[in-house]
Amino acid sequence: MTKLFNVYRVLALVVGVLLVVGTLGSLLKYLLEDGSTLQQLGDDLTPIWLVHGWIYIVYVVVAFLLSQKARWSIPQLLLMLVAGLIPGLIFWVEHRVAVRLREDHPELARS
Repeated sequence: MTKLFNVYRVLALVVGVLLVVGTLGSLLKYLLEDGSTLQQLGDDLTPIWLVHGWIYIVYVVVAFLLSQKARWSIPQLLLMLVAGLIPGLIFWVEHRVAVRLREDHPELARS
């Protein structure tokens, strides 16, 4: 079970980084003047969303399995899932999940 927790943590960080980079890329792409270097960088970062989407799907499955093992409520699971869609939130949620899992189920969170 420790492996599931570690996989969750890695996926949360990867999803979070991809979400932030994708958001910054979109801001550059759509808010800056067409043809500028930074606008082109934003355009070049567009495939990040495809990668984020596929990894997010794996994250959803792992978050669901972890919440089932920990016997957490639906609102806790929903918070974990929504965190992968709001830039920056996933880092706070991942920390909260780690703390709560270590307190409530130390056998699941051994690192």
